[in-house]
Amino acid sequence: MSSLTQTLQQGLRRLLGSRPAASAYRLFDLVLHQRIELSPSFVRMVFKAPEVAQMTTRAPDQRVKLFFPGPDGSLPRLPDSQHWKTALEALPVARRPVMRTYTIRALRREAHEVDVDFVMHGVNGPASTWATHAQVGDRLQMLAPHLAHEGQLGGYEWKPPAGVRSVLLAGDETALPAIAGILESLAHDAAELNVEAFIEVPLDADCIALQHSPATRVHWLPRDVLRCAHGQGLLHAVSELASLPQGHAAPGMRLKEVDIEKRILWEQASSTGSAFYAWVAGESATVMAIRRHLIKERGLQRECLTLMGYWRAGRSLG
Repeated sequence: MSSLTQTLQQGLRRLLGSRPAASAYRLFDLVLHQRIELSPSFVRMVFKAPEVAQMTTRAPDQRVKLFFPGPDGSLPRLPDSQHWKTALEALPVARRPVMRTYTIRALRREAHEVDVDFVMHGVNGPASTWATHAQVGDRLQMLAPHLAHEGQLGGYEWKPPAGVRSVLLAGDETALPAIAGILESLAHDAAELNVEAFIEVPLDADCIALQHSPATRVHWLPRDVLRCAHGQGLLHAVSELASLPQGHAAPGMRLKEVDIEKRILWEQASSTGSAFYAWVAGESATVMAIRRHLIKERGLQRECLTLMGYWRAGRSLG
């Protein structure tokens, strides 16, 4: 190798090494491109922008944050030149956009489009108000994974262990976008896997068609048909109908409770080999009750359970 070539390579390494590494997440300025009514309780918002070509997702339950117009109606305009929390806190309170967590339903980088499914539950908060009145051309900001980032991203919990043979998916309407994405990915990558899904939704008309493998059994739990309160149908289904493995329940065992009034219930299954894997998400009190049943009454190991309180009744969660 010539001395000139060595000099050029050393200079290139110094130049590349001086560039800051791409952040795991970045802010995307999006425009509402299409509004698709999926059912009485669900609307798919298709967002579009050239910079979506730089967005990525690592799992079908990839979480993102949406920033809605602030209390004074101002559009979200957080600068991407600094950490989003720093940028948010730097704004006057009256201009801070409302932030909520959602799931990427689909990402089409080539078309510069990203889909987010919204649960429609009336005009009872800033995010639901925006979703109710949103029109094509409206703008939002999304904090989403950055394609250029080469390391770990986080923001998702669908991590089935190697060797898994059966999967339980359980969630309410807030978990439906993630469950639908998981079922699609399994139909493509693990069609032979034994999967059972229980999905609680507000109305019978919300039981929409989902893509899944022939080995998957999807059970809808519409509250208007069951005439039950939120979470009751899901808890009953997991307790009485789900095909669970034989556990080793220990009479009188003590299970450390999670104070869901003070913190979010969020427990991740182990990545080590397990034949059974459960992914459960929804209202925190319901997920907590399912947690008690699976561990205390059925004797399942916590290491095979991913349990997530997506929201808490009577409280807004960012």
